[in-house]
Amino acid sequence: MPDSPVVARLRAAGSVFAEDEAALLVAEARTSEELETMVERRVAGLPLEVVVGWVEFCGLRIGVEPGVFVPRRRTEVLVREAAALGRAGAVVVDLCCGTGAVGAAVHAELGGVELYGTDIEPAAVRCAARNLEPLGGCVFEGDLYAPLPAALRGQVDLLVVNAPYVPTDAIAFMPPEAREHEPHVTLDGGPDGTDVQQRVAAGAAGWLAAGGHLLIETSREQAARTAEVFAESGLTSTVRRAEDVDGTVVIGSRPR
Repeated sequence: MPDSPVVARLRAAGSVFAEDEAALLVAEARTSEELETMVERRVAGLPLEVVVGWVEFCGLRIGVEPGVFVPRRRTEVLVREAAALGRAGAVVVDLCCGTGAVGAAVHAELGGVELYGTDIEPAAVRCAARNLEPLGGCVFEGDLYAPLPAALRGQVDLLVVNAPYVPTDAIAFMPPEAREHEPHVTLDGGPDGTDVQQRVAAGAAGWLAAGGHLLIETSREQAARTAEVFAESGLTSTVRRAEDVDGTVVIGSRPR
């Protein structure tokens, strides 16, 4: 629809994929009034995924809502590496779960897992519950490990974590749809981007089973520092990089 009014409005608002976005909005809208509302929201800068209410992630349709971090394609490497280390029936905890996309994708890749998620943001907890509870998952509101059932201590096979890792001063340079429409708590990783990673790594040993793994998404530039954070907490570490999705993960292991 290269000449449609919707394409023209999206292009004027700065969309570099106006034709693709317009096609998706037209396909998702049930009425012309709904289409108009969706276009207005997108032109105002709301992330496309929030406008349509879902994002494709690892081949799954994950529900998204306003005020929740939108999963990025680069995070698919976190799922790939977790799936390579896991097994069906594994105990998986998705910390800082947001929509629950990582947990849901690991569940799908492994053919079913015992799944838990936590997030400090109430909107994220509601969203993740809608995505994970149909899979048998449980989602808790609170700070990192704090809301998890005590019975999980020493039982977790995979801790999968997409914690905030944008350095505080770098948030101002992020695209407007991220810095203006996603909670800063989901972006801000502190001065060097590893504040939350440090807290996650420090608490991991108490929750991981013997031979269990902690996997944290990070950036190419921060990977060495994230690996240091793991070492400081007594975890071995390996850096994995996936160029096809521009994703980086550091994997830590608790010795058997």
